[in-house]
Amino acid sequence: MEKNQEALIRRMRELSALLKEASRAYYQESREIMSNREYDALYDELQALEQETGLIFSDSPSQRVGYESVETLPKKNHIRPMLSQNKTKSVAELQAFLGNQPGLLSWKLDGLTVVLTYGQGMLQEAVTRGDGQQGALITPNARAFRNIPLRIPFQGTLILRGEALISYPDFEEINRQLPEHETQYKNPRNLCSGSVLQLNSQITAERRVGFYAFSLVEAEGLRFSYHHEALAWLRNQGFETVEYRQVEQENLPEAVEAFREAIQDYPLPSDGLVLLMDDIAYGAALGSTARFPRDSIAFKWSDETARTLLEAIEWSASRTGLINPVAVFRPVELEGTSVSRASVHNLSTVESLALGVGDEISVYKANMIIPQIAENFSRTGPQPPPACCPVCGAVTQIRDTGEVRTLHCPNPDCPAKQIKAFELFVSRYAMNVEGLSQATLEKFLDLGIIRRFADLFRLEAKRDRIICLEGFGEKSFRNLLEAAEKARHTSLARLVVALGIGGVGPATARLLTRHFKEDPLALSQASQEALTEVEGIGEITARSIRAFFEDPGKNQSFHELLAVLDLEKDRKETGPQTLRDLNFVITGSLNHFVNRDALKACIESLGGRVSGSVSQKTTALINNDNKSVSAKNQTAKKLGIPILTEDEFLLQYQINKES
Repeated sequence: MEKNQEALIRRMRELSALLKEASRAYYQESREIMSNREYDALYDELQALEQETGLIFSDSPSQRVGYESVETLPKKNHIRPMLSQNKTKSVAELQAFLGNQPGLLSWKLDGLTVVLTYGQGMLQEAVTRGDGQQGALITPNARAFRNIPLRIPFQGTLILRGEALISYPDFEEINRQLPEHETQYKNPRNLCSGSVLQLNSQITAERRVGFYAFSLVEAEGLRFSYHHEALAWLRNQGFETVEYRQVEQENLPEAVEAFREAIQDYPLPSDGLVLLMDDIAYGAALGSTARFPRDSIAFKWSDETARTLLEAIEWSASRTGLINPVAVFRPVELEGTSVSRASVHNLSTVESLALGVGDEISVYKANMIIPQIAENFSRTGPQPPPACCPVCGAVTQIRDTGEVRTLHCPNPDCPAKQIKAFELFVSRYAMNVEGLSQATLEKFLDLGIIRRFADLFRLEAKRDRIICLEGFGEKSFRNLLEAAEKARHTSLARLVVALGIGGVGPATARLLTRHFKEDPLALSQASQEALTEVEGIGEITARSIRAFFEDPGKNQSFHELLAVLDLEKDRKETGPQTLRDLNFVITGSLNHFVNRDALKACIESLGGRVSGSVSQKTTALINNDNKSVSAKNQTAKKLGIPILTEDEFLLQYQINKES
């Protein structure tokens, strides 16, 4: 029954996404992606499922929810006080806390805690945590959360707690859509708090606030023995729940390490973990202190700090024209890596910290990832901002909103704003640098990590800066280097497409390179008349090509690329591509191959791909210990991904490999 309910909920979410995409295409983009008949059929199916399950989501196309405005947010006392959690940074203390009891280890989500109350299957009330005794009544805004059920199958009184938050991708998209003159939001938590506490629920809806349940307080007439059972029941009522693992004292360190690895790519803001006694009766019997419940404890990532000297403040221009300060300091070791740079956010931050060159400062990695300045002990500044843009030399402007001061470049042609050119350069039909997203390109451009196309193939020298960025770590950096190295071995035709010459797409690029016998210098030096002799090239395209190579800056960029690329002629596959379009993950020790790199090379020579983490796109996990309780094995089992020993892999795919 539960499995069937989960399948119905998945189908409802699929239908909702399809219908919303069709409406957006029709009403906002004046195009049709499905006929009226198809739309009506999907709409009818969604309504039938809502009737069958008794479940309606707040963002369902079947709903026409009006937005509400209020003059104030009333206060509401909590029936049960919401206590803070005791904290530790020691895994050993976590183990001692758990003892011989079963536990649940989950993300400690960094948003705004909200209590929801349902009655007769309908959302009746939503209250923020506030001070733990009293919170703000935000029911109209909660109805605008993007994933919250407005109606559920359960008809009794239901009270649950969860975290309201905005994901990193949504946060970045909201910042991207801001007008150039507006200051960007600092972090998802602040944006979420401001969105949830709005007096107009339409603003809450526009900010794409999500809700993730982490605790069932009361379900009238129902009793659960374990918290994981209660969370599973909430999922069948249509709620999204916090991601968790069932743990015991012995495997707790491994589970913590798995979360530590996963935080690099986790899309939701989190500032640690929560360990909860899974046995509900046992946890309740422990009671609480005046401040903390005794059935749970928070685990905070340890923020290692170090003292160092500020050597410079660099300023990096972004695509919006905002020029961001970056502190450059004497390198220190933090969390196992050398760190020498940290973002300082804006001009106001430089001024409030009174940063001056030579100051003694303390630095740390927020959540063990993002370098930050904790304190300035000398305070000899502030150092004045640059009078000219560091990228284009235009006279800079200081903008003051009354709350924050920021520095801007007013030049519309500033290279830092040319994100589109880089997007084309790395795209599939051009250089095909896999995994290099627009957001990452923008970040690299903002910080001056890349300024010219050739810089994408010199990233090894920028390792220390890149691995300190939010969303990056050593693994992500290595994946990026591998993608760039793979893209470096390319054809002249792809390079020509990547240059962004007007009128030159993949087909035209192939015509050009064949005509000039794949000689890049012959192509770049060809006259307009010579170009028109190429079959399929007309006067306009020839003029565009000639103009490109006569531009000193673009011609220089082209020759810089020739120096770092390996242009291959007539690339042909050297053997049968029996693993084409298949994706593998390798873990553990090997018997037939010297190391994982050797097995990876074998897979790639047969057309397959190897990634570092298990996902729904994974064909199989290769692990000689298929009974391991490692994070990769657990994820593979959860997703139904086959786990193959080395021998099983070689046999199944008929690969001959001598030991």
